[in-house]
Amino acid sequence: MSQETFQIFLYVMSGIAFVVFVSLYFVRAGYGIFRTAQWGPSVNNKLGWILMEAPVFIVMFILWAWSGTGFTMPQYLFFLLFQLHYLQRSFVFPFLLKGKSRMPLSIMTMGIVFNILNGVMQAGGLFWFPNEAYASGLAYLSEPHALAGLFLFLAGMGINLHSDHVIRHLRKPGDTRHYLPARGCYKYVTSANYFGELVEWTGFALLTASPAAWVFVWWTAANLVPRANAIYHKYIEEFGAEAVGKRKRIIPYLY
Repeated sequence: MSQETFQIFLYVMSGIAFVVFVSLYFVRAGYGIFRTAQWGPSVNNKLGWILMEAPVFIVMFILWAWSGTGFTMPQYLFFLLFQLHYLQRSFVFPFLLKGKSRMPLSIMTMGIVFNILNGVMQAGGLFWFPNEAYASGLAYLSEPHALAGLFLFLAGMGINLHSDHVIRHLRKPGDTRHYLPARGCYKYVTSANYFGELVEWTGFALLTASPAAWVFVWWTAANLVPRANAIYHKYIEEFGAEAVGKRKRIIPYLY
């Protein structure tokens, strides 16, 4: 793939993300609390998450090995951070899930396709068409944007992991009711886990200064912001506007 072709690929991915962003304000993606029979056949939720998230981990590893980048800094660090997220998301997070929820095959399939494309996109931005500033090696990490990005990535990951922990422990064994989370960043937004993920990938984009990473931030927002809006209104329906209070949807104090 030439650099020009890669740029076209990024533009196409950005355009598709816009379509997804608009569409999800009208159609609730049918997983989690919004799953219905209308979304067709489904699989066990744990299996669905593994099959959906693992491809990007595998693709990224293969393309890193194929690229010949090896342990060159700072790309190797970026690779490790990316893989750390998806190691947790693919092979740890699914086994922490509770309950007997199911994931529609259609949602899982769309997730697999996106994750494969995203693996290609991030590998291209880091290994094949890297920022020229990477040539400075570890000195790159002393740049203010890189330090800020690394901090945001780690902070976002921490928020995401803690928020998932809060959700998992809302119910006692055998309980199937819905609850309004109120610990951690859930004091400020109704989708704190999504807030953490958005912060995390924004930090990654700042750290890497990669156009491909910024396209991923746009995709993350296109997918999660409309869903956070749907969850916000779902909570208002179930618990009332007074219970939700002044919480925002996904970005504290803003939206």
